[in-house]
Amino acid sequence: MRDLLRRPRYFPIEQDKRQDTRSIKGGQDAEEIWTKCPKCNELLYVRELENNLKVCQKCNYHFRLSSSERVGYLLDEETFNEEDPAIGPLDPIGFISLDQKYATKLQDTQAKTHLTEAVIFGMGKIEAIPCVIMLTDFRFFGGSMGSVYGEKLTRAADLAAKKKIGLVTVSASGGARMQEGILSLMQMSKTTAALADLSEARLPHISLLTDPCMGGVTASYASSADVVMAEPGALIGFAGPRVIEQTIKQKLPPDFQTSEFLLKHGMLDMVTPRRELRSTISKLLRLYTN
Repeated sequence: MRDLLRRPRYFPIEQDKRQDTRSIKGGQDAEEIWTKCPKCNELLYVRELENNLKVCQKCNYHFRLSSSERVGYLLDEETFNEEDPAIGPLDPIGFISLDQKYATKLQDTQAKTHLTEAVIFGMGKIEAIPCVIMLTDFRFFGGSMGSVYGEKLTRAADLAAKKKIGLVTVSASGGARMQEGILSLMQMSKTTAALADLSEARLPHISLLTDPCMGGVTASYASSADVVMAEPGALIGFAGPRVIEQTIKQKLPPDFQTSEFLLKHGMLDMVTPRRELRSTISKLLRLYTN
């Protein structure tokens, strides 16, 4: 895991369900050469897309990133040191859905993603400014927050307080993890309390919301920060727009729950393009820690 997180700044592109590829002739797979932007349908050359930090050159669509890619794009090279990588979730309530056990699904997901949990955290530097950073990987159960997720975030806040440096959280989540029942809901208060202790120590929490950030994550620690920022076009909210429309029986605005909509209505402090994240976060850390 440590070797994976210390790779060079650019990583092979990873397909998600919203992306499409077209077959080509030759020895390489299509996804190794081209990918299609899910927003404007432009056919993009993968090498150019990676060099542009996985942002569409035509429409500025921000592709989703894995936690290892985030480390490569945000942190100074070879500065990230992961903490507690071996802590993994259990099956506290014996959850079974569609004849599949949660414990079995966990093993399959861990083998597929090479992650033990949806979050990683550790110390690193952003433009030479030391910080503790926690990153969510949406590939692992939709980045859902379970008991180990909450424990890792709490440890990240404690580590930041101990080292007297700022905490940066990068969130991409569907909300609480239903497979852990009430234990997952308890993490909302647990993480918020840990961040309250960090605030009392007069240390900053910079929260970056990425696509998507929903449910209990948005309703708890992700919005409890000194600065709440987001990438352009990110879907951010509590319930999904379809659920809200069915509840209130009204048509929602086309840009509803996007980061730009939330910025306009005062729920975000800033919307920052991916290329400017490193410089922006380092400036914030420098200002707050001074």
